[in-house]
Amino acid sequence: MRKILTGALVTLRPATPDDVPALAAIRATPEVYARWRGGDDLAADLAEDLADPEAHTYAVLYGGRVSGAIQWSAEDEPDYRHANIDIFLAPDVHGHGVGTDAVRTLARHLLHDLGHHRLVIDPAADNDAAIACYRKVGFRPVGVMRQYERGPDGSWHDGLLMDLLAAELT
Repeated sequence: MRKILTGALVTLRPATPDDVPALAAIRATPEVYARWRGGDDLAADLAEDLADPEAHTYAVLYGGRVSGAIQWSAEDEPDYRHANIDIFLAPDVHGHGVGTDAVRTLARHLLHDLGHHRLVIDPAADNDAAIACYRKVGFRPVGVMRQYERGPDGSWHDGLLMDLLAAELT
């Protein structure tokens, strides 16, 4: 059973099927959809994510409501063990420290409670706000992944690989 994680601003609790409508509405906003595309049925995509035993999805609670989701998965091969994080938030909470607190809260759990020594995150290379958020937590750029993801217009876009070692968490 995954536990509820508490940050300075947010609470992260395991997402449930009851969260799908709110999360689908967030994913459908133009600002989020441009970064977190999905298929034709965002609710079905989210329900599939929640059912994936390899992905651990938390609802981000801020101001008494579901304001986004943060998820992690892990590479468990002992010689390469690490965890990766993904996050999306409602546009109306951008710029309020919610993302930084959510990423920091999950990172602390992954490093301190679950014993990971390294975390990775991979924002779009042109997503300056996300990159700044992750830097505040201690993530550092590792390199550009060229033509890493397809955008809504069908063209390929670069991603920025960032990582964080346990001692670098701020």
